[in-house]
Amino acid sequence: MARKVVNRKELRAQADAAEVAEGAEPAPKKKAKRKSRAKKTTEVRMKLFWGVFNQSMKRIALYEYDQKEEAEKKAQDLSKSGKPPHFVQKVKETIEEVIE
Repeated sequence: MARKVVNRKELRAQADAAEVAEGAEPAPKKKAKRKSRAKKTTEVRMKLFWGVFNQSMKRIALYEYDQKEEAEKKAQDLSKSGKPPHFVQKVKETIEEVIE
């Protein structure tokens, strides 16, 4: 057995007409305005560092780019202590900054 489809627009029109007949003003229709969220953009930048590595390419230490002398000194100290030789190499790493 099929059910009768309810037409909501017709029912709303009937309700508005009944309110007008009683002398009351029909309720104004409210449209909810959607609030849009601004997407936070991230700026991806590359930064250069000096890395101290061992022979198996494992990074032992990381220094700022302007601290090359300290990085070379660390590599020499690690190499002198009887361990395998260490070396200094440039390392680029990404830095993400959130811009609002």
